Amino acid sequence: DLPHLVVVVDGGNAHGEPRLIGEDGRLGVTVIEVGQEHPRTYSTERLLSLHTAPDSLGMVVGDATEQRLGFLGQPDVLDRGAAEALARMLTPLHTPAAVVGEKPMSATFGLAGLLGIGDPRDTDTAVTWAPRAARDRLRIPLGVNPEGRPVELDLKESAEGGMGPHGLVIGATGSGKSELLRTLVTALAVMHSSETLNLALIDFKGGATFAGMTGLPHTCAVITNLSDDLALVDRMADALNGELLRRQELLHAAGNYASVRDYEKARADGVPLDPLPSLLVIIDEFSELLSARPEFIDLFVAIGRLGRSLGIHLLLASQRLEEGRLRGLDSHLSYRVGLRTFSAAESRAVLGVADAYHLPPVPGSAYLKADTDTLIRLKAAYVSGELPPRSTVVREDGQELGVLPFSLAPVEIPVTTEVSPAPETEGTGETIIGAMLSRLEGRGPAAHQIWLPPLNEPPTLEQLLPPLGEDAARGLCPLGWGGNGKLTIPVALVDKPFEQRRDMLWADFSGAGGHALIVGAPQSGKSTLMKDIAGMLALTHTPAEVQLFVLDMGGGALAPIAGLPHVSGYATRRDAQRCRRVVAELTTLLEQREEFFAANGIESITTFRQRRAEFTESTDGREFGDVFLFVDNWTTIRQEYEQLEEQITGLAARGLGFGIHVIVSLNQWIGVRAQLRDAIGTRFELRLGDPMDSSIDRKVAVNVPADRPGRGITAEKLHFLAALPRIDGDQRPDTIGAGGVDLVRRISEAWKGPRAPQVRLLPPEVPLDGLPAAPSRQVTLGIAESTLRPVYLDFAADPHFVAFGDVESGKSSLLRALAHGITSAYTPEEAAIIVADYRRGLLGAVSEPHLLGYAGAEGKLTDLIAECATAMRNRLPGPSVTPEQLRNRSWWRGPELFVLVDDYELVATVGRNPLQPLLEFLPQARDIGLHLIIVRGSGGAGRALFEPVLQRLRELGSPGLIMSGTKDEGALLADVKPSPQPPGRGTLVSRRHGTGLVQVAWTKPAES
Repeated sequence: DLPHLVVVVDGGNAHGEPRLIGEDGRLGVTVIEVGQEHPRTYSTERLLSLHTAPDSLGMVVGDATEQRLGFLGQPDVLDRGAAEALARMLTPLHTPAAVVGEKPMSATFGLAGLLGIGDPRDTDTAVTWAPRAARDRLRIPLGVNPEGRPVELDLKESAEGGMGPHGLVIGATGSGKSELLRTLVTALAVMHSSETLNLALIDFKGGATFAGMTGLPHTCAVITNLSDDLALVDRMADALNGELLRRQELLHAAGNYASVRDYEKARADGVPLDPLPSLLVIIDEFSELLSARPEFIDLFVAIGRLGRSLGIHLLLASQRLEEGRLRGLDSHLSYRVGLRTFSAAESRAVLGVADAYHLPPVPGSAYLKADTDTLIRLKAAYVSGELPPRSTVVREDGQELGVLPFSLAPVEIPVTTEVSPAPETEGTGETIIGAMLSRLEGRGPAAHQIWLPPLNEPPTLEQLLPPLGEDAARGLCPLGWGGNGKLTIPVALVDKPFEQRRDMLWADFSGAGGHALIVGAPQSGKSTLMKDIAGMLALTHTPAEVQLFVLDMGGGALAPIAGLPHVSGYATRRDAQRCRRVVAELTTLLEQREEFFAANGIESITTFRQRRAEFTESTDGREFGDVFLFVDNWTTIRQEYEQLEEQITGLAARGLGFGIHVIVSLNQWIGVRAQLRDAIGTRFELRLGDPMDSSIDRKVAVNVPADRPGRGITAEKLHFLAALPRIDGDQRPDTIGAGGVDLVRRISEAWKGPRAPQVRLLPPEVPLDGLPAAPSRQVTLGIAESTLRPVYLDFAADPHFVAFGDVESGKSSLLRALAHGITSAYTPEEAAIIVADYRRGLLGAVSEPHLLGYAGAEGKLTDLIAECATAMRNRLPGPSVTPEQLRNRSWWRGPELFVLVDDYELVATVGRNPLQPLLEFLPQARDIGLHLIIVRGSGGAGRALFEPVLQRLRELGSPGLIMSGTKDEGALLADVKPSPQPPGRGTLVSRRHGTGLVQVAWTKPAES
């Protein structure tokens, strides 16, 4: 069972050791002794002696006396160089009959025999990938000629004795074009290691040509079905252009080598360099590719021009070749393979002659044109057939040939015959190409990948971060990550085909990119990207570092993040009060920080973040860090909350320097005004309804797929895929809802500290006696929504007041509150009140000492107003009044006169208005102590504004309150329209206080 032992003795003496072979020579040992004298100690029966002389070669068998020397011949005397040259000349010679039989051009034969392997199952990379002579690099047999001799294709450039580096294959349907390409790839892969050759296999239509080749270590790209997704065509162009640049930079960095040939030569001489394999790019159906993307000819020309020095070989294949299709590239295609063509013209375009058109309809029949003069007829090898069972060698007696003993004694040679499987014998089910390529998988170093899979599967948040874990101080977060608390987060994967890699897309909110704009068509993934940002902020920041305010103006897609401990406020489009309060809270915070920064010498938000622990920013104990306002569906804000649009735009314009960030989503770029758009530095463009609307690049936007939410392009014109807002590793988009709930639950359970400060809302009722006393001579109106602090009216500065509201909107309660405030701010000697109350809603609202008159009908009111007008006329300053008297109003004596009118629509009727006598005194009311307070229903108020008294009050800029109503009435004060409001709530319009929502203070009606 031991292996046979061969002992070679050169220049030594083994004569005295006959034990090496034994007496009968059956120890399984052979001694080859090289010396100058005939050995005499071996048994002559087991001795063969060759004698060499300059002019003869002799042989002695079994005679120690050397007297039986036989003449064998006269050796050729060749030096080493001549012998090597002769060997090279003899190498390509083969026995024709041993390959394909008697009819090479019609026979079907496998590739293994041409490669010298025998059975495809015996493919052994230790043999086929062994170092080869430079002449044999990139040289493989493709088929046989009519004499049965192998026809070889040499991809090397002509300077190295090859046919390449670039070529063309044209063949009609059924001509065997795809099979020829498979044969070519298989032969190259079997005979070259992945350190020597890499393959980029591209099929514009289908993918059957290169099926099963993805697992080869040589394969750096297998790209198929490009016709179904033309976006991948541009991506492929970027990848190939990137490979050209990568090789150029590698040669320059390694030592400024001029070509891959010089690089490999230096590597062979011992320079420590990594292998730089040659790259063969095969593009099947390139003609249809050029029809879809004519500009691709420029890429092919670039490869043709630069590939020679960069080690990149291009092989183009197609069924047809249209006239002029190869314009500019034709000169770079040095070898041509023409299978049977559709027309003689196509054959002439490929080979210069019509011969390919006349080829027989036998798949694999072709002509190879390697230069201008030579046209080689060939039949390509076949690799896609089923692998037959191994043939068996048996003796004539039927016994299988086994292992025979080896010795110098005569052995009977059995007569053998090769028995092939019977026709009915079933095959193995494995193909020839499968058997050969399977022996190559995993055998060599993997090729550098120039083509990464397209962005189809979205990552989850935790796949973009270091491992998550619970930290006592930070809750659930990437443990030990330096990016925690830095306001820079990954939100997506960005595809960089030119650089042949895939990176994370980062959103940096710490600087100029602190605001974000997300634009995309419906169902493009806008809300998902917003939840990504919110989730990432929550995972990398504590509720003390970051607070989130959310206006969910879409379909409620952001509802899951409302449960995060970082969320200070969440509102939907139906909750107008919360929407306003969210924006008001941030507006108030902005104003506070502007004052705080100025008072404490803080020059930037960066300084504030660094020193925040030193400051107590808020007077109410509500401390904020960096705050983010999320507005999903900006269009709703513009259509239904016009006032909020202006406020949010102001936050974006001024807030970034004070740690206030705005993140907005909408359907079209045109939907956001320039003032807001210019303030936003971070932009994400998802799939648009019309790629022509792209603000980044219309050509790139066309390639964003419509069936993959979350796909978009960056400002650098790179494609990205947003992550899924979940941390459970589940990449299925259809379970994103459950994943979002799980995300919020895990973050909430891990956080043990206080939650973010919550948005405070206006209470539905504000008792007047619960409010602090008003300043001197001022009247309490209610609570402002923006600050949740009392609002006061100063009738000394603004003598009149007007209010509009529907039935049960709280108009009468407003007058009761004002009456209470007037009687509290003035003594009976300082103020007198006239009440016009046709519906008797203010009975008992004014105490007797202050009540000058109560009118429940027109007649009574007419009399009271007439007396009032007389008194006011007497107060008008005459010509003798000095400037000092005008300044302190000392030229008249008496109380301030307040006229309170409820239900003004009943008082001012068509053609009659009891208040008409006061009209002339309204402009001078502050000087003469006249105050007109009118409350009117909002129905028909738009027309009533042109009534003289109301028109004059508007012209004077009198403050007013617009309570509940419909916007159909139009703007009643300034540009404010009525809107539905709860009782007692309205929009205060004042030059002194601005415009804002107010909850009117409530007093209990007087008992009947």
